[in-house]
Amino acid sequence: MSAWAAKRFWSEASAEAADGGWTVRLDGRAVKTPLKAAFVVPTQAMAQAVADEWQAQTGLVRPETMPVTRSANSAIDKVAAQFDAVVGLIAAYGGSDLLCYRATHPPALTQRQADAWDPLLDWAASRLGAKLVVTMGVMPIAQEASALAALQARVAAMTPFQIAAFHDLVAISGSLILSLAVTEGRLTQDAAWSCSRIDEAWQNEQWGVDEDAAAMEVTRRAAFAHAGRFYGLCG
Repeated sequence: MSAWAAKRFWSEASAEAADGGWTVRLDGRAVKTPLKAAFVVPTQAMAQAVADEWQAQTGLVRPETMPVTRSANSAIDKVAAQFDAVVGLIAAYGGSDLLCYRATHPPALTQRQADAWDPLLDWAASRLGAKLVVTMGVMPIAQEASALAALQARVAAMTPFQIAAFHDLVAISGSLILSLAVTEGRLTQDAAWSCSRIDEAWQNEQWGVDEDAAAMEVTRRAAFAHAGRFYGLCG
């Protein structure tokens, strides 16, 4: 059975224990991923969230209203199948982390960045063993190989389900350090989001809010929140 049936055909979606974790059944029939793999997730909470999404469908199945299901499918069909490549892709953000590139002016903005970002870089150095170099401007700088290796090891220690969420946290925020601060409990999701948007907030204060950009920000923030939620569902 395809996980993306065109129309609802089931009466009851339920989360049930399965070999290796938890699965979702539709009237007793096990859900599968789009690539026909067994749909087995690590926690009951995640399976229940998926079951709730299936149960909420009426008429045509709308995948865009099923973010937990989509993230779980991605973990199984994509991340697990190319784990090392995905880890490398995410870890590469450490070499160009948002927190390391500072504005050259005005002083009020550079101070705002320093106040928010310096403590997180200090935390990364002491807690993660990754001391990153800061520069002014946007010209690329090289980071120590030992620091990048320490960050990659943190990512590689995650499960495919955690990485499916973590990838989005990093890609949306532009910062491996901010995202690790969320998953390690150093920052709340809201605090991390605010830290990632310092430059944008400054521009809005100076020039006003662009409606199109604001609408995009709402979408990005919702995706960031979902990624944090999905990470939490991993157990």
